[in-house]
Amino acid sequence: MRYRPITLERLAGELTERVLALDASWVRVAVDGPAGTGDLADALVDPLRVRGRAVQRVSTVDFLRPASLRFEYGKENPDSRYWSWLDEGALRREVLDPLSSNGSGMVLPALWDAARDRATRLARVRLPAPGVLIADGEMLLGRGLPFELTVHLQLSPGALRRRLPEDERWALPAFERYAEEVRPAEIADVVVRADDPRHPAILERSQSG
Repeated sequence: MRYRPITLERLAGELTERVLALDASWVRVAVDGPAGTGDLADALVDPLRVRGRAVQRVSTVDFLRPASLRFEYGKENPDSRYWSWLDEGALRREVLDPLSSNGSGMVLPALWDAARDRATRLARVRLPAPGVLIADGEMLLGRGLPFELTVHLQLSPGALRRRLPEDERWALPAFERYAEEVRPAEIADVVVRADDPRHPAILERSQSG
């Protein structure tokens, strides 16, 4: 295995080709990682639309549980951040399941405003087929969520510490646990080393791997 340096534009182009090669009415893409997921997810939108695909962007920060549940064991509890902050049932019900093979195509773009701790009250939107759902967020893999393509942004421990805001470094044990228990770099379809967001590198696995 080796890492191949690549620009963000080229990476978005290669991922676009992978999406287009998938035979599905809707392709659900996860961009997973502790930092930088939104930039890559956003970079995919225009190339896919140019190629004739309808695109819906979703960020899992808009599908967090209410504060009373997230902070049940304190506001800086790494174990809660690891497994309990994301309302994965709502994400599945409101976003992913409607884009299954027999789904309605009606997606809720956001459910919960975590900053204000209240429902967004947004209306569902229709994603026409063929369409692509791009969801970005942290610690998305290993939950059994239905995605056709998964992309993991891999950061070294030092890079993760540098890129996390100082007031979020209490969550470092959560990301360490995720890396050890889920091993996202092994199960993701595409792995991108993103220690320096200006110079990403894509993992090229051997044919046998």
